[in-house]
Amino acid sequence: MKEKITEQSIRLFEKKGFSETSIQDIVDSLSVTKGTFYYYFSSKEELLMDIHLGYIDELLLQQNRIFNDAMKTCKEKLFEIVYMLLTDIKDRGSAAKIFFRELKNLSPERLAIIDPKRDQFRLNIEGLIKAGMEKGEFRPELNAPIITFGILGITNWSYQWFNPSGRCSDMEVAEIFVEMILKGIQVK
Repeated sequence: MKEKITEQSIRLFEKKGFSETSIQDIVDSLSVTKGTFYYYFSSKEELLMDIHLGYIDELLLQQNRIFNDAMKTCKEKLFEIVYMLLTDIKDRGSAAKIFFRELKNLSPERLAIIDPKRDQFRLNIEGLIKAGMEKGEFRPELNAPIITFGILGITNWSYQWFNPSGRCSDMEVAEIFVEMILKGIQVK
C-alpha cells in the first residue's frame, strides 16, 4: 500500500502540484482512509521526502555502477551518465518532475538530508571530468565544476521537454548531448 500511495501521489503532485494536492485528494483517489495514509507517512512532506530519497538514491546507485566499470573510458562513462539521466526521465518522468520542481517544499531539515546526496551525484561527475582531463581525454584547461553544472543543466532540464515517443529516442538525444559537450558547436 505504501508503494501505491507513493505512486498515486507522484501522479497527483505532477498534475496539481505538491501544495495544491491534499492528503484527502490522495486517499480519495485510492479509495482508502486518512488512517491508511498516516500508517505509512506522518505528513505529506514526509511522503515528498520519501519520493526525493527514492529518486536520488536510485540515481546514485546507477551512477556508481557506471563509474565502477574499470574497462570504460571517461568519455564512455560520460555518455552512459547522460544516457542514464535521459532514460531515467523517460522511465520515471513524473518522479523526475517532482524531484526537480517540488524541492522547494521540503523543510531545511529534510533538505539537509537530500542536498548532500545531490551534491555527491554532481561531485562524482565533476570527478569524472577531472579524471578525463588528467588522462588526456578532455581538454586540460576546462573548468570542471562549470562543465559539470552545464551537463546537469542540459540533462536535468530535459524532463520539461523530452518526449520519449517523439522524433528522437533517449539514445539519440544522449548522443547529441555528448557530442555537443565533447566537441562543442563551433566549426573548427
